Amino acid sequence: MEAIPFGRLHWGFLPVLVGLAALHYVFAARCMQAAARRRLPLRETLMTQFSAAAANRLTPAGLGAAAVNVRFLVCRGLTAGEAIAAVAAVQVVGAVADLLLFLVVVLAGHWTGGGGIDLLSATGAHVAGLAGRLPLPVRAGLVLGVAGALVWWCRSRRSGSPASALAGIADLARRPRDLLALLLASAATTLVMGTAFTVSVLAVPGAASPRQAQTLLIAYLLGAAAASVVPTPSGLGSTEAALVATLASADIAAGHAVQAVLLFRAITYWAPVPVGLLTTRPLRRRSEQSGARQHDPLPGVDIATVPMQAARPAAGTP
Repeated sequence: MEAIPFGRLHWGFLPVLVGLAALHYVFAARCMQAAARRRLPLRETLMTQFSAAAANRLTPAGLGAAAVNVRFLVCRGLTAGEAIAAVAAVQVVGAVADLLLFLVVVLAGHWTGGGGIDLLSATGAHVAGLAGRLPLPVRAGLVLGVAGALVWWCRSRRSGSPASALAGIADLARRPRDLLALLLASAATTLVMGTAFTVSVLAVPGAASPRQAQTLLIAYLLGAAAASVVPTPSGLGSTEAALVATLASADIAAGHAVQAVLLFRAITYWAPVPVGLLTTRPLRRRSEQSGARQHDPLPGVDIATVPMQAARPAAGTP
């Protein structure tokens, strides 16, 4: 089916999309508050998440967001080691929260007839079918590319990252209330983005019906997980391709799928960048006023040792 002219999209969904994108960053800020040892003001923490998202657009595997968040925590009084451990803990707990959310949504879809297991099977068959139609040199190139990406990912994290993550988790284990808050807020960041993705599909006339909301949410979770394998800046390119592929598995027409994904990424991926650029200046000014520029707050720290999940933009990235 041909794509719908953008002027005919259901633009009444736009305020909902913008609100969901903003809510994502609120939950991301809550994640950082839960992970930190100190009380963090919500306003500054929220501004930092927008700045982190802007930095994430230029660096692979979430390293820009890690650097911004670590620096913010150091300026709020944490040591460099504590800040790195806190950011690493956010990513590890976020991965666990995403997995639990995925299992809950899939099982709920199966029990209620939402098609969770069916979509998983259809996605696997769709990917296998596409791979079977590719020429052998292309398939070999894709395998080598994925292998190279995994090697790069492992090497960039091999020095000290497990210790940092374990230290952050151990600290949170002594604060069970904060650990629970981090787990719930991390799941909420992903759930909000999945809801925004669902709304984006519904905004395209004829793409899907509201009764398919559960299937669309599962499609987002699958696409985001697949995109996180490729270490591009915030999953740029890989996320779009993965989301279009999962929508195709859900029997969404190709033209509609592309439009929905473009709308989703425009609002959740690109729209926050100007906000992040605007928030960077006052945050830098506060950093200077606190004396952070009188010395290097992160001496000898390699931000690449912080394990990142590319699909999470701030607490992690859309």
